[in-house]
Amino acid sequence: MTDKNHVIDMDEQHTGLGKVEISPEVIEVVTSIAAAEVEGVATMRGNFATGVVEKLGRKSHGKGVKVDLGEDGISVDVYVIMNYGVSIPEVAKKIQENIYQTLKTMTAIDLTAVNVHVVGVQLEHQQVDQEAKQD
Repeated sequence: MTDKNHVIDMDEQHTGLGKVEISPEVIEVVTSIAAAEVEGVATMRGNFATGVVEKLGRKSHGKGVKVDLGEDGISVDVYVIMNYGVSIPEVAKKIQENIYQTLKTMTAIDLTAVNVHVVGVQLEHQQVDQEAKQD
């Protein structure tokens, strides 16, 4: 890794073409999308800043994800809100598998851990209210 918390150096294939670096923000976006596409996930948890950005019209694709570039490797923490009635352990396992497989396929990065934090449950009437507001 070059700048410890800024860029991830990929293993150089001795092709003479140069090197590839991946920003942690790219990992955040890929991880967030991979988690959100799992059935049973209502939404990703954002913070105040992502809420403000979304109100201004920009979608924050990396919300609800924290990337840790540690000594022993790269780990991600995912903060999700689940739909009511789903099996939380099963959905969490699917989230872990989908994130791991997606990042492996897209970036060739082996993660040391994918930690899923369930921070809430969304009831069906809340989903209907949000859909009505969007229309």
